[in-house]
Amino acid sequence: MGNTLGKDFEAQVREMMTEDAYTIRPSSAPYTAIRRKGTIERRRRVAAAGAILVALAAAPVAAYAVNGNGGDGSVNTAAPLPSTGTSARTTPTPVQSAPAGPAGPATPGQLRDGITLAQASDGLEKCIAWNRENDKNRSSKAPPLTELGEATDYRIILALNSTGDSNSPGDGFHVVAVKEQTKQPKLTQLICTIKDGESSGINISTGGLEFDNGGPVMPDINAGKLYQQSFIDKGNWKLPFGWGSIGRIDPSVTRVTVSYGGSTSEAALDHGWFVATGTLNKQVTLAPHVKAYDSTGKTVYDSDNDAGYDKALP
Repeated sequence: MGNTLGKDFEAQVREMMTEDAYTIRPSSAPYTAIRRKGTIERRRRVAAAGAILVALAAAPVAAYAVNGNGGDGSVNTAAPLPSTGTSARTTPTPVQSAPAGPAGPATPGQLRDGITLAQASDGLEKCIAWNRENDKNRSSKAPPLTELGEATDYRIILALNSTGDSNSPGDGFHVVAVKEQTKQPKLTQLICTIKDGESSGINISTGGLEFDNGGPVMPDINAGKLYQQSFIDKGNWKLPFGWGSIGRIDPSVTRVTVSYGGSTSEAALDHGWFVATGTLNKQVTLAPHVKAYDSTGKTVYDSDNDAGYDKALP
């Protein structure tokens, strides 16, 4: 029986990797595919994890940018974050940073599931140390990994529990942190995964400060790590599932909503980023639907109209 399961799993992986290879190198080159490839190539992304994560999750990294309509209208439990972008709302007290640690998020709700700033900071430090140690152990002929600097260089914008799946068994928690360099404009974003008190993987995105999609909102291309479980488990996710959605926003944006699985969460606005979370209680096939508004209430971004992103989960 074990051999049968192993063969079935291997066949499934081969089939998915074949499909991903076709997606990356399609037989024809329509405008949307060219634009999307150009967008991806303008950013430098490194996804570092265990051997299974590298084998199964590296190829579909571009799929993490998908956005779409938010379900069939049924209502699920959500944990909306208070927005900080409009004077009509009460501005929450930012989470106070520890003197020797990374900066905290703009609102307490961005530290979800009882995760404290101290725990999130410790997780970030472990991920950075893991990346540095992994770089030391690489072959001298291999290109160096991205130098991440120190945890104190970053600002934590989200922490939430992670749910294990067939691709990455075992529960833990994610920490999302960002760092901007203004002298030589560059943005570094990390999604760290902590399991059993240790770093089990880190996703690194680096690139310029411009918005590749040309709009006032740019959902993060790797955010799928926060709002979906493995595509191996498609249709059989572990529920309830606490999800997160992040992305960058222009200063003109004063409100962002994210709908997923039939419920809508109000995003927190945190120094040029939107951060939304919720709880999914049913299986979904469509990715989060992101909408943004200016100070007059006018819709200035709708992910349904963003041709650079897919609307369905892989």
